[in-house]
Amino acid sequence: MPLVDVTLRVNGESLPLAIDTRTTLLDALREHAGLTGSKKGCDHGQCGACTVLIDGRRANSCLALAVAHDGSEITTIEGLANGELHPLQRAFIEHDAFQCGYCTPGQICSAVGMLDEVRAEGCDLDEDVIRDRMSGNICRCGAYVNIVPAILDAAS
Repeated sequence: MPLVDVTLRVNGESLPLAIDTRTTLLDALREHAGLTGSKKGCDHGQCGACTVLIDGRRANSCLALAVAHDGSEITTIEGLANGELHPLQRAFIEHDAFQCGYCTPGQICSAVGMLDEVRAEGCDLDEDVIRDRMSGNICRCGAYVNIVPAILDAAS
């Protein structure tokens, strides 16, 4: 299969790649860029472990083709920490909002996008809103009891 040239903007840096047109954004990040924070969970867009921000909006990177995001600004869990932990990363640690940690990068990236959505819409944020808007992110360990308060804490 012939390769195509794309340039992704990942965590503020240009990432030129020569990839197969069928390469998902998740595989481009993990296998070509060496950014393994985004996890491959179900590979069907149902668990949220692969969530990243594309142009500021949360997206399942396992469902996105890398070639479709040539020039897009992509933020991974690695890009949220800009010299120090992002407030959501700190809140997850402070609230012990993870057990195995596999879903944590996707949970945090999704929460960042969700909080931006809520602010843009002018919605009130409460536990029910968080549970509803984070329903696409599954934690197989059941750490939801600490994830929701961590998000509320970081939002304040």
